[in-house]
Amino acid sequence: MRRMSLLRVTALLPQALAVFIAGGVPAVASAPPHPGAEAFAIRTAERLDLPLDTVRQVLAEARYQQSVIDAIVKPAESKPWYQYRALFITERRIAGGRLFLAGHRDMLAGIERQYAVPASIVTAIAGVETTYGTNTGRYRVIDALATLGFYYPKRGAFFSDELAEFIKLSSEEGLPWSELRGSYAGAMGLGQFMPSSYRAYAVDFDGDGRRDLWSSAADALASIANYLHRHHWRDGERIAVPAALSDNAQPPAEPPVKLSYTLGELAALGIRPLYGEYPADTPAMLVPLDAGQTTDYWLGFHNFHVLTRYNRSPLYGMAVFQLSEILNAAGSESTP
Repeated sequence: MRRMSLLRVTALLPQALAVFIAGGVPAVASAPPHPGAEAFAIRTAERLDLPLDTVRQVLAEARYQQSVIDAIVKPAESKPWYQYRALFITERRIAGGRLFLAGHRDMLAGIERQYAVPASIVTAIAGVETTYGTNTGRYRVIDALATLGFYYPKRGAFFSDELAEFIKLSSEEGLPWSELRGSYAGAMGLGQFMPSSYRAYAVDFDGDGRRDLWSSAADALASIANYLHRHHWRDGERIAVPAALSDNAQPPAEPPVKLSYTLGELAALGIRPLYGEYPADTPAMLVPLDAGQTTDYWLGFHNFHVLTRYNRSPLYGMAVFQLSEILNAAGSESTP
């Protein structure tokens, strides 16, 4: 999900250490096979109040996966916009989104009432993340997180923390940690939640006493909405608008990761909304999009910034926004 450089793995790859003793109970290695894993196990057990042997057992069963490293050094977000958009704004996703909205209309309406996040946005995230739940990932979560936590120094601290969160999550929710599968980055379920986000933002919307982001569409979709709600989504506010640049415009050079400007400040640089009237003190970010032969510019507002909290890429935020707009238009056309 992020832009990352290639890792040269120099450590010896872990070997399968699961040894079965009498009665079929797996023996727990005193020193898990991954570099630094024993210190991680002790720290995690103490910090998250987990049995040390449980953490060691998880680490002993986690396997290094070179394909995880290969995937994370070439994320989709490293592509130019015109290639990235072609991956996610497709006829298949548009048609699938229309069917998904129609098939879950009442549920999504209830979620929208409770969390004040549009059904089209929730659906678009499900579409971009997993094509509406049809592709939730093929990697064992413990393998993905252990590989990145112990063999990807650039973001090892983040992924080792997520591995710890996953072990705690599995304990809290009674999840079969050795069987769960997700993305190469360890994201899970229809909405691709990382373990820390699962623990913090997942909800039991269907009322069965479990927070199930794989097989309960109600839980998964409501959890997406809850995530955006908790990151201060503002109901009814515009998300983004195309920008008009004057001939002598001076676009800022820094990456658009925050609402770093007001519209008044951007106007002084020759950059204005293509349409609409907005106060000069409206916070905004300028989003340049590589269209191939040209660069398109958009202005992202507060809700666009919220979308980039779900995935910290302006390309991701724009793909979700544009897909939601298409699905909104389709819904309007079908309304009598």
